[in-house]
Amino acid sequence: MSDDKSKSQGQDRQRINVNQEYELRDWAKSLNTTPEKLKEAVQAVGDRSDKVREFLGQRERN
Repeated sequence: MSDDKSKSQGQDRQRINVNQEYELRDWAKSLNTTPEKLKEAVQAVGDRSDKVREFLGQRERN
């Protein structure tokens, strides 16, 4: 399903779509990371936001 910005439901806050520039930008800002690191995290663990947060948090500790 494509992102139809005309629908009022908003983004799916459980999934990160790194192929949409505005989502990539907003998620990177929200997670205090760069778009490049966010793409790496999504590639490593998938697009679920909880998994990406966990992955990025583990990276910061190492």
